[in-house]
Amino acid sequence: MSSVEEAFRRLTIGDADFVTDVTDRAGNSRRMPRLDARTEALMRIAALVAVDAPPSAYRSAVAAAEIAGARMEDLFAVLVAIADDVGSARVIAAAPRIALAAGYDVEAALE
Repeated sequence: MSSVEEAFRRLTIGDADFVTDVTDRAGNSRRMPRLDARTEALMRIAALVAVDAPPSAYRSAVAAAEIAGARMEDLFAVLVAIADDVGSARVIAAAPRIALAAGYDVEAALE
């Protein structure tokens, strides 16, 4: 890849090989620009909130964030950062899912 502009062009036209490279989380394809592991994991959590993912989808994302050094405060900060963009209903639905994936059962604590 010679430039970021080329990367945007190839992604825009749906270049199948390039899309495969972009979506390869294992890093087995050619070198792609990456964020640090912690930031990527937190962004994955934000994406899950945006699509109203089921509780089971959060387990691996939260585990990856924790392995990369994210704390419970960081997980909560994701919700704060995206609340205005995704809406309160998505944030409210995601809060107990994220907390449970991190080992805190909010619903049990409320009983």
